[in-house]
Amino acid sequence: MKKIALALIVMLLANLTFAQKQFEKRTYISPKNDTLRYQVLLPLSYESGKKFPLVIFLHGSGERSSDNMLQLKHGSRMFSNPVNMEKYPAIVLFPQCPTNGNWIKEFPKRNNQGEMDWKEHSNDSIATPLLNVKELIEKYIAEDKVDPKRIYVVGLSMGGMGTFDLAARYPQLFAAAIPICGGIYPPRLKDAAKQVKFRIYHGDADQVVSSNGSRDAYLALKEFGANVTYFEFPGVEHNSWNPAFNQPDFFEWLFKQKRK
Repeated sequence: MKKIALALIVMLLANLTFAQKQFEKRTYISPKNDTLRYQVLLPLSYESGKKFPLVIFLHGSGERSSDNMLQLKHGSRMFSNPVNMEKYPAIVLFPQCPTNGNWIKEFPKRNNQGEMDWKEHSNDSIATPLLNVKELIEKYIAEDKVDPKRIYVVGLSMGGMGTFDLAARYPQLFAAAIPICGGIYPPRLKDAAKQVKFRIYHGDADQVVSSNGSRDAYLALKEFGANVTYFEFPGVEHNSWNPAFNQPDFFEWLFKQKRK
């Protein structure tokens, strides 16, 4: 068992090292002097004068840190894959939530049935780390390298919640959102339904974040007239990002979305 655990650690470090070669560590300091560490992947033709899609990837609670590296644990390799970089050139941001922070104010409490009660988050103000992400997006837009009609947000677990939250708060920003094993108070999605295209992923055996959060969000978005698809993986627990990332059209769908 110790050898297997050691091999897994070595594999994780190798994966992070591979992604680290393409990503670049940076730090954003907000007007209120908050610090947001992040990594950026720039397209190979960044200096060409073209404008590129902007992708924001929000990690889960297990990747919170101040090391500005752990956030690359999930998802970074598919963006730094040379084939994908050539086919889908984009500016990709992987911000890192501080150790004691959250992308949303706090995780929802569970009701008597053990389900997360999203209603109590219906009027939350934005969490500081997520506000810093919004400001970081605006910074990159201001640098005039971003195609404002092709801004995307992707997130898993806590980051899936943050993805829903960003799309609900700033629907005018995003062409598409991919929340994975997340959740939100469904009525908050009414404005986003009119402007943002959604793909939602969840495992039906998830014991950490119930799939009911994604189901309810999907049904609300459908009711509001959104362009939304929901994928639920039978027997999959909390790591639904693995089958989500392996969907053959994951990148194709994301990068073809464009605001009118």
